Amino acid sequence: MKRLQQLDQRLLPPVGNVLARVFRGAQRLRAFTVVVGVVAVTATLLAVHRTDRPRSDPSLGDVVRVGVAEGASIPAYLQAGRDELAALPGDGPVYALVSFTAYLGPDRLTPVVADVSVSSVFARVPLPQTQTELVRLGAYKLPDDVVSAMDETAQRKTEEAAHYRDLLGRNDGIPEENRQLYLSGAIVADQEATAYREHCSCVYAAVVYGTPAALRAVAARPEIRVVDPITEMQRLDRTVFLPPLPEQTTVAEPVSEGAGTVVASPRPS
Repeated sequence: MKRLQQLDQRLLPPVGNVLARVFRGAQRLRAFTVVVGVVAVTATLLAVHRTDRPRSDPSLGDVVRVGVAEGASIPAYLQAGRDELAALPGDGPVYALVSFTAYLGPDRLTPVVADVSVSSVFARVPLPQTQTELVRLGAYKLPDDVVSAMDETAQRKTEEAAHYRDLLGRNDGIPEENRQLYLSGAIVADQEATAYREHCSCVYAAVVYGTPAALRAVAARPEIRVVDPITEMQRLDRTVFLPPLPEQTTVAEPVSEGAGTVVASPRPS
């Protein structure tokens, strides 16, 4: 386990932590431009998965993408993962992307992924009809690491809301459309901060490492939607993990937005 953690700590950074890095950035760019840019990135991250094998895309070098392509069938992806797990040979441990049937709180994770090692989990605050930020959290020790990461995320979201309100307070002729974006962004960021501070039921997937037998044991639990083994992966930092959200049941697509809502973006850079 210790050797796995050391390996993962070396490999996680660049692409493995892409979700966290996308939402940080330099603070000198114009806010509205960044809001629009990150909206596009967030929508893309929800949808650029592939279901066919192999997952490597020659146009992206040796990057491996794991998940469901935009417009692809969720049931087909789930069945492909089950078939691959059933056919997984030998006793050697492999990484896998585990998707949950529902959003789980930190206190529910330990029994769900027992028997395997966890490297990270994925979370979002499931606000109705609002596309909130997808967050990747390091999670070697459950539930403590997830709780700590949620506390840090809550603080970042509080700062994000304050930044939006600072923009709103400037009397410099901000267009009304931009003003509404800032206002909606502040409201959503406040809601996200509150949820993470309360250690919400927000975790919907995890990256794990275990033997085929252990992965099959995990897959049999009622909280598990699918365990998708990643046999061709060579480096965690060259792998993009984008599992389907629990509410996506037929086709992979971004979360719909209701009237008066706005896609939640990270803190304007």
